[in-house]
Amino acid sequence: MSGLGPVAAAVRRAFVDAGGRPVAVQVHDLGADGERFRGDGPIVVPDAATLAELLPRQRVTGAVVVTDEHGTVLLHTDAPEGARLAATATGIAVATAELAGTVSRLRAEAGVVDALHSVGRRLTARLDLDGVVQDATDAATGATGAAYGAFFYNLIDQFGESYTLYTLSGVSREAFSRFPMPRNTAVFAPTFDGTGTVRSSDITADPRFGHNAPHHGMPEGHLPVRSYLAVPVVSPTTGEVLGGFFFGHPRTGRFTERHEYLAEGIAGYAAIALDNARLYERERTLAAELSRSMVPAVPDVPGLDLVTRYLPAATGTKVGGDWFDVLCLPSGATAFVIGDVVGHGVTAATAMGQVRTAIRSYALLELPPCDVLRHVSQLTESFAEPSFVTCFYAVHDRDTLVFANAGHLPGVLIHADGTTEQIGEALAQPLGVGADFPQRQVDFPPGTDLVLYTDGLVESRPRDLTAGIERLLAALGKLRAAPDAETAWDRLIHDLTGGSHDDDIALIHAHRHHGTGS
Repeated sequence: MSGLGPVAAAVRRAFVDAGGRPVAVQVHDLGADGERFRGDGPIVVPDAATLAELLPRQRVTGAVVVTDEHGTVLLHTDAPEGARLAATATGIAVATAELAGTVSRLRAEAGVVDALHSVGRRLTARLDLDGVVQDATDAATGATGAAYGAFFYNLIDQFGESYTLYTLSGVSREAFSRFPMPRNTAVFAPTFDGTGTVRSSDITADPRFGHNAPHHGMPEGHLPVRSYLAVPVVSPTTGEVLGGFFFGHPRTGRFTERHEYLAEGIAGYAAIALDNARLYERERTLAAELSRSMVPAVPDVPGLDLVTRYLPAATGTKVGGDWFDVLCLPSGATAFVIGDVVGHGVTAATAMGQVRTAIRSYALLELPPCDVLRHVSQLTESFAEPSFVTCFYAVHDRDTLVFANAGHLPGVLIHADGTTEQIGEALAQPLGVGADFPQRQVDFPPGTDLVLYTDGLVESRPRDLTAGIERLLAALGKLRAAPDAETAWDRLIHDLTGGSHDDDIALIHAHRHHGTGS
């Protein structure tokens, strides 16, 4: 109660017992366990009986209770009975009025901070650029009370050219489709240059407004804007101006310092989110392009029908480690290679490129599969970044298939009668870990199929690997009867993945013609 002057002194004098000793005064909230006191102003309980009825577990002789508009008890006391209670109640009401106002203001401020942090958490958790900018625009438009809001931002295309995109909130896109992008005029310059926030109670009366041809103000048919608020969005890492928020309202004087504070806070979170989304998109694009650049042109092999697929991850950040190869060897034999670098992103894609090149080189020397994998494993151990690589390597020559498997999923033979057989299961450890890679030989007569694939086809977060392999095996027996193998594989991939795969998929399907040799 200190600092409240004469009223406080009067209140303190009122709350003493017969011996002049002060009676305890405390501030607390009754919470869910007790009866809440409610009302538009201070609630005065004039006698002990009334308070005892409200708080049956407390023993009192008389009390004054003061609450705010939320029902929170700001102050109450056990006090001696007597005529002074009425005067004391009035004194407390006056003395705590400022306290009640302060509590209300703090609650409002806490609500603003919580709302801002909530928006920030939501924005910075997203990595899709379109989702980030639309979410930020909607949040900022709602927080400022604007009738409509827009976010203009720049992107750089693959040719290094900048172009401007925008999102809208509170109005349909058609409302702006007929108008050109905002230019770097005196009104817009502080936002696009990153100089600072512009807030105007009536932008049409601003001395910077209306000086630029051909419109000298807002174009005909433009949404009516009097109150105006614009905030730049600046990257916290590079200092680059990423774009700007623009808010408008047809009435004057709508935007306050509070709205400016909220808009700037959301702009700060949006800048972090945009940085994250752009970095993610840049790495994902780089890894995907690197992976695609490694996808070979599949040769025409006499006596074989070949279906191959490489599909980068459709969702998430898992891009870059899978590959396949079909090689025509100098002797006339055909090598089939499929592999997967453990890990994802640019590092995995780079390692994949090195391993694929090494396997091609050793394969063209016509080394046996066991020696190809042994040499490549030794090379993998020397990489600057530790890399574990699974790889299935097989060579088809006449009616045989010789293969070795370095920790990869087994291959599948589809026999002429439609039955399936897994080969090469658990033969050796991955490249970079294992040293010996035993090879095996099986018959591969006309009418037989070989299927090699990576785990993205049969496994994901919601899909169990074992169950996925069983589904694949069940479908492969029927696949060979399909009139169009390419279409049948596309349909099978969709069925196995549910149309969304969060890891790369690579596969080779080789069908040997009846009555033909290699």
